[in-house]
Amino acid sequence: MTTTKQPGFAPAATPHAATLIQTPEETIITGETSIPSQGDTMPAWHARPKVVGGDLPVVIVVQEIFGVHEHIRDLCRRLAQEGYLAIAPELYFRQGDPNDFADIPTLLTGLVNNVPDAQVLADLDHVASWAARNGGDPHRLMVTGFCWGGRITWLYAAHNPQLKAAVAWYGKLTGEKSINSPKHPVDIATDLNAPVLGLYGGEDTGIPLESVETMRQALRAANASAEIVVYPEAGHAFNADYRPSYHPESARDGWQRMLAWFAQYGKK
Repeated sequence: MTTTKQPGFAPAATPHAATLIQTPEETIITGETSIPSQGDTMPAWHARPKVVGGDLPVVIVVQEIFGVHEHIRDLCRRLAQEGYLAIAPELYFRQGDPNDFADIPTLLTGLVNNVPDAQVLADLDHVASWAARNGGDPHRLMVTGFCWGGRITWLYAAHNPQLKAAVAWYGKLTGEKSINSPKHPVDIATDLNAPVLGLYGGEDTGIPLESVETMRQALRAANASAEIVVYPEAGHAFNADYRPSYHPESARDGWQRMLAWFAQYGKK
């Protein structure tokens, strides 16, 4: 654990909490990389075990609204310790830098809402291709995402037929549609290509339980391979250990459920 003022975090992601987890790197390899995508060069962070035989199972880690800051990088480290090649691409890089925004409302209006879903999904396809060329097993491809990335995780599970498993953490399920976001997870329940685990907080004021139940009904109607777990005492961003919203018990249980989900569906 460490103190409340931390480098490496987006300015809008304040205040910081003293519960920040920092994963050691002795047994893993981490670093920045560049991924060719749609005529551009996309920055990304990756982590993998130091010693491993054969191709690694792959987990694409989709960022929060704050971008690939220190929390997302640490989640990659944790997955690498579990034996995965974890890659977190900078999915806003064409539209701007989340570090240029001081608060969440201006970050949303000035950057996040300007990033088209179609662009993001295509970029994630290129991340998967990069992983296959850099030590990852293309037949064991998984994705997880948090907040903004949780919503994208649902969409990507309906987009990529090669995906084996997905875990969406407190991603928005319903909402207004726009040119950049023409569909939400509730609209693609019939199109899922892979089993999806959704992890949500019962006290999340931005994702009401009514929308969670709407998603559950859509999944049941589609006979989809999916499960949604709600933690009654947790709010939004309950896995974000660097924020006051962190709920340790729910976060630990969710992490173990995610690893079990990947082990069940993704490592075949």
